Amino acid sequence: MRIIRYTVTADDAGRAVRSVVPRRFHLGTHAFRRLKALGAIRVGGQSVHADRVLSEGEEIEIWLDTDEGGASSAALEASGPASFIRHIDGDMIVVSKGAPLATLPSRYIRTGTLREQLAAMLGANAEAFAYHPVNRLDKGTSGLLCVARHAHAQRLLSAQLHTGGFVREYLAVTEGVPAIREGTIDAPIARLGTGARRGVREDGQRAVTHYRVIGDSGKRALIRLRLDTGRTHQIRVHMAHIGCPIAGDYLYGTELPELGGRFALHSAYLCCTQPVTGETIELSEPLPPELAALLD
Repeated sequence: MRIIRYTVTADDAGRAVRSVVPRRFHLGTHAFRRLKALGAIRVGGQSVHADRVLSEGEEIEIWLDTDEGGASSAALEASGPASFIRHIDGDMIVVSKGAPLATLPSRYIRTGTLREQLAAMLGANAEAFAYHPVNRLDKGTSGLLCVARHAHAQRLLSAQLHTGGFVREYLAVTEGVPAIREGTIDAPIARLGTGARRGVREDGQRAVTHYRVIGDSGKRALIRLRLDTGRTHQIRVHMAHIGCPIAGDYLYGTELPELGGRFALHSAYLCCTQPVTGETIELSEPLPPELAALLD
């Protein structure tokens, strides 16, 4: 259980809970109603009605469901160097996801997901584990991924996505070197047929990818990328579109057996605002050795 507190100010005094709580805790209408129905909005330790008038100095609490494992920053220290957790607090976790590894269970993948691995590491029950991925990574992509620990944090973090408040940068090894070593790909992406494949198509949704070549071996390039949008398979589709598919990409290029089911795309940098405290969370994750070896 995560409890967030706020002390009523002179500006808030005389106002009802329904006026103060959504504004001060950044709650949407649905979230406020749900918390009220659960009795999770409390003043002086007691659940209150929405029309309860507040006085200066009173303490408001909202009680948020989170994982029952009770893991905190101590779990990161206890897990030692083998941990894939890069940041943890009461509201969010940032992990370095391996590949190939599914972020969530799906129609074809029922077990062995990141959710199960993270629950096990934190000593939580996998079924009851509160797990809300914010930025999704494909099964074959490794690197930094942000997970909210309760629905309120997920809503606030998701609102940062595709803004200057949530920055993601990727490293990719491509087959071929772009003719223009730095640029922007602004090309709409649409689903192709009923399968997983996407492609650049005029009737698609706008997709913008900025890229810069930071090294090459003649036949392959190491590229740093930043997204303005977050379309499914965006980097993979855009790099294939300019004739430089991601190395090992079995959907848009050619699979490489030595990569063991993954491809050469890595979430290398993440910077966001902690949703409750306002702290800046900034993390970097180096290119995995198996991807660096593709450039040798």
